[in-house]
Amino acid sequence: MRKIPADLVRRYESEGWWTRETLGDVLSTGLSAATDIHFEVHSAVRPWRGTFGAVERVARRLAAGLRERGVGPGDVVAFQLPNWMEAAATFWAASFLGAVVVPVVHFYGPRELGYILTASRPKVFITAEQFGRMRFAPELSADVPIVGVVGGSGASVVGRDFDDLLADEPMVGTLATDPGAPALIAFTSGTTRQPKGVIHSHQTLCCETRQLLANYPKDRGRQLTATPVGHFIGMVGAFLIPVLEGSPIDLADTWDPAQVLALMAAQGVSIGGGPPYFVTSLLDHPDFTTEHLSHIRHVGLGGSTVPAAVTRRLADLGIFVFRSYGSTEHPSISGSGPSAPEGKRLFTDGDARPGVEIRLAPDGEILSRGPDLCLGYTDDALTAAAFDADGWYRTGDVGVLDSDGYLTITDRKADVIIRGGENISAVEVEEVLLGMPAVAEAVVVAVPDTRLGERAAAVVRLRPGCKLPGMPELREHFERVGVARQKWPEELHAVDEFPRTASGKVQKYLVRQHLAGEVARTPI
Repeated sequence: MRKIPADLVRRYESEGWWTRETLGDVLSTGLSAATDIHFEVHSAVRPWRGTFGAVERVARRLAAGLRERGVGPGDVVAFQLPNWMEAAATFWAASFLGAVVVPVVHFYGPRELGYILTASRPKVFITAEQFGRMRFAPELSADVPIVGVVGGSGASVVGRDFDDLLADEPMVGTLATDPGAPALIAFTSGTTRQPKGVIHSHQTLCCETRQLLANYPKDRGRQLTATPVGHFIGMVGAFLIPVLEGSPIDLADTWDPAQVLALMAAQGVSIGGGPPYFVTSLLDHPDFTTEHLSHIRHVGLGGSTVPAAVTRRLADLGIFVFRSYGSTEHPSISGSGPSAPEGKRLFTDGDARPGVEIRLAPDGEILSRGPDLCLGYTDDALTAAAFDADGWYRTGDVGVLDSDGYLTITDRKADVIIRGGENISAVEVEEVLLGMPAVAEAVVVAVPDTRLGERAAAVVRLRPGCKLPGMPELREHFERVGVARQKWPEELHAVDEFPRTASGKVQKYLVRQHLAGEVARTPI
């Protein structure tokens, strides 16, 4: 992990950003004051309705069961679950134990999951027997000492049922641990071939949770979380912020605009934003009416490219819109507060969040540091490359600051596509493409997408005498490799030669600019 300068540590402690509380402490205090608060999972396959108190009891029984099996502070607890009650129980249980949580996005395939389990070496792994295309694969977790499977019914999960891990009596209190120690490892795609393990401490996570809550509108009602809880922001928004606030938890395990609109009408749930797709897919659905607007009063957009046309459209409908910018490494770098002028809220990514500092490198790269910045990566080389000795984080994004200190993202140095809030490593996708016999060289870039912000476009140079594969053949290849479907290229082009620098490096920005200007999906 990176060395945090002593003066920053003193500042974060003196200004109250870092306290001596752990996640377990924060959750225990919040849950004790919110026993009867509503908790519901809106699911076609595993619906659940109850209270915080009922979920906490499951979590404390799981904590007791794991403690009996030797799990304690510093041990790693991984889970790959949809937005179900058991995901909350697992996260809360691990926090009570002072363990390190590793949430895994539920639609990650065996390639990603296998790497994450190998890299994090968990003592516990909780997963689902089946959900959509996801299937429990025992061989991937064969080296994990404790495995629990939710919804287990077949021979493949005999002796591994989630309920078998629950002790009869719940654990009382929390186990003591260092608040500056790791509390979470969140794996995220980026410029590397494999997911990057981002390490957060109890202090950085607690700071981020309080910081987000302070900027949330107070009258937003029952907010639905459909962002996967395997994602950093989905996990914080579903399992931490509501507990601190004492507000209901409503989870959806799939994003179905028709279902969400029906829930708005029947139960009065609201949505608070996220990547633009989560909002625009509702507005564009045939079931949408003006009556639904009363449940979309405040929308915070981020996690993906935010077109000005989208923010203007929402504002014209009477929705209070603001943009924010951050990453798994540094979750809240900038954002517009409720009092910011409309032009700043709609057309910039906001100013520095409380406690956060922003500056631009000579080439325009955004550098940031703050009390919610992670401790580093599981890979020491990545940590050394991303952080300097003064605590500044190299974001890989390029931006401009206006005279009022508001930031606008203008480009990306990092080789990544952000599709509906999901980071996709271009390098990883290129590597998979090179496994196709016809492909001699592959380049993957982001192109604009009206629904998702960006999509992955693949451009290939073919081997002599080979034809461009069709999309069905491409999809079959990615399926065999075991890569999550969200990472599959959504368009495929061929070139005789790529634009290159004098040293032979492909000039991706020229490829990206050309594809962005194409109206039809025709080869360049």
